Parts: sequence; C-alpha cells; structure tokens
Amino acid sequence: MFYRETGQFKSKYKEELAAFPLFEDKIGVGILLLLAYVAIPIFGIPGLSYEFTLSAIMIPVVIFTITTLGLNILLGFAGQISLGTGAFMGVGAYSCYKFMTIFPDLNILICVILSGLVTAFVGMLFGLPSLRIKGFYLMVATLAAQFFLEWAFIRIPWLYNYNNSGGIEGPNKEMFGIIISGPQSDATTRYLVCLTFLVLLTWLASNVIRGRIGRSWMMIRDMDIAAELIGVRPLTAKLSAFAFSSFYVGISGALMVFFWLGAAEVESFDINHSFTYLFMVIIGGLGSITGCYMGAILVWVIPVLIKEIGKTSFGYDAFVMENLSIILLGFMIVVILIVEPHGLARLWQIAKQKLRMWPFPY
Repeated sequence: MFYRETGQFKSKYKEELAAFPLFEDKIGVGILLLLAYVAIPIFGIPGLSYEFTLSAIMIPVVIFTITTLGLNILLGFAGQISLGTGAFMGVGAYSCYKFMTIFPDLNILICVILSGLVTAFVGMLFGLPSLRIKGFYLMVATLAAQFFLEWAFIRIPWLYNYNNSGGIEGPNKEMFGIIISGPQSDATTRYLVCLTFLVLLTWLASNVIRGRIGRSWMMIRDMDIAAELIGVRPLTAKLSAFAFSSFYVGISGALMVFFWLGAAEVESFDINHSFTYLFMVIIGGLGSITGCYMGAILVWVIPVLIKEIGKTSFGYDAFVMENLSIILLGFMIVVILIVEPHGLARLWQIAKQKLRMWPFPY
C-alpha cells in the first residue's frame, strides 16, 4: 500500500493548491462517487432492505452532511458559534414551501436554491450581533434567534398557508417527466437529487475556503484584531460567513422536508435538532470538510442501525432501542473526544500520514 508524493511533480502554484494534489486522493474520491452514484442506487447496502437503505440512511445522511457543512463553515472556519441551525433549516423549508405555492409552475430545484438565498439573508440579519459580541454572548444571541424563528413558524399562519394542522406538505413535482419529489416520487430519484446537491455544494465550499474569502474567515477566527490590522474587514468577513453558512443550512432544510420527510411541523426545527447538528460538527472535526461527512454518518447512522438490529434480530421494543441507541451514541462521543479532541477528521489525517510514511509509520 503506497500513498506518496514521490514522482508527482507540480510546475504551477495552481496545481500545488488544488483540492486533491495527490493522485491517490483523486482515485479515492472517484471510487466514493462511483459507489454513491452507481453501487448504492442499484444494490443498496448488504443486509438491509433497499427502501430502508435509501429512505432511512442515505437520504438523511446526505442532507445532514449539507447542514454540517454549513455549520462548520460558520463555526469551524469563521469561529462564529451558532445554536440556531435548526431554525435556519426551518427558514429554508418554509421559504421553499411558499415559493412552490406562490409560483406552482416554478421548478422545485430553483425553489430550493431560492430558499437558500432567503435563509442567507435571514442569517445575515441574525449575524449582526457578531460585530459587537463573540463567544458565549454570540451563542446566546443565536439561541434567541432559534426561539424567535420557532415562534414565527407557529404564530404566523401565512407561512403554512393557514393549514389547520400547522404543518407544511410537499406536493408532487416533476422534472423531465419524472416525479422527483412528493408522495409519489421514487426514493432513488430523491436520493440522487440530494446527492447531486451535496457534491456541488462540497465543491463550492472547498473552493471558497481555499480562496480569499475563506482565508479572511480563518484570520477572523484566529485573531480578529490582527486580521483587521492587515486589512480584513470584520463586517464583510463575519456577515459573509453567516450568509454562506445559512445558504447551506437553508438548502438542507428544504431538501429535508420535500425530498425526505414529505411533510413537517415546527418540531422538526427545534433546539434539540440544533444541538444534534452541533454534535455532528464537533465529532467530525472543526474546520474540516471531510469531518462533516464523518460526523453526519456517525451521529445519524449508528443509532438507526442499533434500533434496526435490536428490533429485527432480538425483538426488543422500539422504545427500549431508542434509549439504548442514545446511550451508546453518547458513550461513543465521549470516547472519540477523549482519544482525539479534534474529531474524526484528525484521526483520518493521522492515518493518511502513516500511510504516506509506510512501512515506517512511526
């Protein structure tokens, strides 16, 4: 097994700063894309039913990875903490719902993107306190945004079209003659749509982070006063981080409702979900795009598999397995953070470094 830079020469700075400077990285990403786009839609995951694989595991993992990417941009790269992620997902979901009802002939993918833009604007508004406060005080300010937006989702009937249930539902939407969302849509189609969004947004995030805007975020995160002295404008850097992060979170909220759940109420965007997304970022690793994938997979997939195995193999009650999965997940989180406080991404980075030094890894 070889994982080397040896013989891989770079003649341009652009090549040296590429997202995947090593040939082995490109091969690995290509294999993962092949598995995600071809193997899973055709074969699923061995040992699990096809419908369960897509609807209960793959689609939510893809959507929550987008959420984690958005939160990690704000928290890991820009150093601005937020506890309002769940509410911002709600902004994206309700915005998409309003676009679909006001403009019924508009393509749903355009509605999803527009909902992300609306959430970006709302995120900028609630990011204004970051210009004067930071740390624990900013966390409290974003927590206030969470409660205010939850109140708005309940108390403003216009947002859910005066529905008696107070919830929003996704109608059937077609594209090129194929139903891609709604009750009659196929799980494979919805999975491929969400996966395409994830790939494009990951590519966008990796390029922005390695560029001028991303460097300004990291300078503000490391030392805001020094960054301002060398020409970085805190106003532009912090608000752009909130806008960029909220754009991702808003898109994930729209995808969650209209490409996974099919319907949602305000409880789908409460504070408990905000903490769950925060755990995904911390476990995966702050300031790491790879960590976003790892955190979302661990926090979501492990409890689902534990509950499924307990019910099907041992016949345990669903309520018992629900509590057992929470206990085991909490135990794994503690163990991972004790072993490596910088998250799973740091463990993966160490493993890659050992492979690059093989057969003398120490």
